Amino acid sequence: MAIPIPSRQLFIDGEWREPTLKKRIPIINPSTEEIIGNIPAATAEDVELAVDAARKALARNKGRDWASASGAVRAKYLRAIAAKITDRKSELAKLEAIDCGKPLDEAAWDIDDVAGCFDYYADLAEGLDAKQKAPVSLPMETFKSYVLKEPIGVVGLITPWNYPLLMATWKVAPALAAGCAAILKPSEVASVTCLELAEVCREVGLPPGVLNILTGFGHEAGAPLASHPHVDKIAFTGSTITGSKIMTAAAQLVKPVSLELGGKSPIIVFDDVDLDKAAEWTAFGCFWTNGQICSATSRLIVHESIAAEFLDRLVKWIKNIKVSDPLEEGCRLGPVVSGSQYEKVFKFIATAKSEGATIVCGGDRPEHLKKGFFIQPTVVTDITTSMQIWREEVFGPVLCVKTFSSEDEAIELANDTHYGLGGAVISNNLERCDRVSKALQAGIVWINCSQPCFTQAPWGGNKRSGFGRELGEWGLNNYLSVKQVTQYVSDEPWGWYQSPSKL
Repeated sequence: MAIPIPSRQLFIDGEWREPTLKKRIPIINPSTEEIIGNIPAATAEDVELAVDAARKALARNKGRDWASASGAVRAKYLRAIAAKITDRKSELAKLEAIDCGKPLDEAAWDIDDVAGCFDYYADLAEGLDAKQKAPVSLPMETFKSYVLKEPIGVVGLITPWNYPLLMATWKVAPALAAGCAAILKPSEVASVTCLELAEVCREVGLPPGVLNILTGFGHEAGAPLASHPHVDKIAFTGSTITGSKIMTAAAQLVKPVSLELGGKSPIIVFDDVDLDKAAEWTAFGCFWTNGQICSATSRLIVHESIAAEFLDRLVKWIKNIKVSDPLEEGCRLGPVVSGSQYEKVFKFIATAKSEGATIVCGGDRPEHLKKGFFIQPTVVTDITTSMQIWREEVFGPVLCVKTFSSEDEAIELANDTHYGLGGAVISNNLERCDRVSKALQAGIVWINCSQPCFTQAPWGGNKRSGFGRELGEWGLNNYLSVKQVTQYVSDEPWGWYQSPSKL
């Protein structure tokens, strides 16, 4: 089923604009390895135009058009965007599937979440109006104080390829709800649906310059955006290495950043579980999104008394996963996103073997798929904690396994990582689950499940997984600046200095 890729330009100041240097980047379908279209490649010159458009959007009509408009005004646009996304769900899901390789059913779920996220932040935008001038209790009756929440300004949003439209929305929706003007730079590996978001914004009449979308390479578009003196904040989701570079660039201007970076999250399975339920959640926690998810629970820590039986059951579940073209009915694992990612994952597997690990299932490309960047869901055992595959983020369908004998040992293994994004604990003993949840050094903990994510709940990590929280009210606060306003209300003079009239 051929799906035409719309040919788009950069979206700047409410209009389609050819990139200044007229460069384009090929789009490769990871299922077929064929070039199916191209996207524009922005450079520093285009970043300059987008920043200028965003600053003008904030200042237009003394801010009344957007930045200081009521939250209810901004909410209308967010709801209109949500409705258009819902109308185009089928088309957008197919574009997502052929652009980044995720199964169609999963892509459709993502598009529902995109619409839901815009609707949710529309509600929060409206709620902002009632929270303005929130009073502050003071110890002196001669003063009154209140707090204003104002948009932080022009924000640069740099997003990854594993959830192209959804990760963009996690940043765009709260930024717009707050009254910011935004420049979105999606990953060059998968940008198609982000350019369709631009078309949606054009159709609903979003004021020009409020959202600008620049596709392009990180070093050519992302770097000049991060270091631009007129961009007031950067929000980034991606690798820890790139996050560090962005933080360094922003530090030169003392520019705030929020970072959602890599992970190597644990899933701890105790010996009192239903093996099938635990096996399915373990598989889902690692192989959802083709294993390309920063919060993937890719380190299985299983109680030694059930390890052999549990692994046997887990392998049966994994062998039942349908690996196919993402558009095939029932597909549950598609290709990884690119040739370079495909090579990287196999290099991890080869290194694990050379270090003495055992591949108990997978470890190769599926025999029935001759083309595309497909990798069998893979389980690796006989792991030591110094092995690369245990310590570094693979970002592919690879699960590594260690056993434990006591709760303390399980927690120690789980926390023995530079990362701290997510973690899961599976046990029928809820008191134990509560203890382990508190002990895990992570921003997100799942009990008796792995990977559920809700727009209403905070998302983000500790340690090298970054800082700041997205989603929920925390996501909105990312894009708001808090201003204290204090008024002297007494009729009496302040009286600190002796009045000249009384000398």
